[in-house]
Amino acid sequence: MSRRAKDPLRPLQDPERQQLEALSRSQAAPATQVARAKALLAVADGCTYTAAARTAGRVSGDAVSHLVARFNHEGVKAVVPGHGGGAQVQYTAREREQILDRARRPPDREQDGTATWSLSTLQRVLRQGSLRQGSLPQVST
Repeated sequence: MSRRAKDPLRPLQDPERQQLEALSRSQAAPATQVARAKALLAVADGCTYTAAARTAGRVSGDAVSHLVARFNHEGVKAVVPGHGGGAQVQYTAREREQILDRARRPPDREQDGTATWSLSTLQRVLRQGSLRQGSLPQVST
């Protein structure tokens, strides 16, 4: 007999169930997301965590337990894996694009004080920013 789940799956809303069902049948989505969607649907249909893991082609019922807890807090976004290690993400996609846009344009001698970009001059310009672009006070070299 299995233990009672500490954090049981909350009832799925219709749009969530539809998204999970579509994802579980997807041929184009990453396999990890498909497996997670299958596991969540199995738990929603009354399977134990271990049985849901097997249904999804996985082994660990504990991983399904963690997925269920994450799903209860985040919703369908829980099927997308989080940051898996390595260096922490420093800049948002918008900030990265802003840095690249600024580095791609040639510097203005009068405005930027240089004819070619160096890391320190680019850093200074990004930190000062402009009204149009905004500043990045924490940009590193």
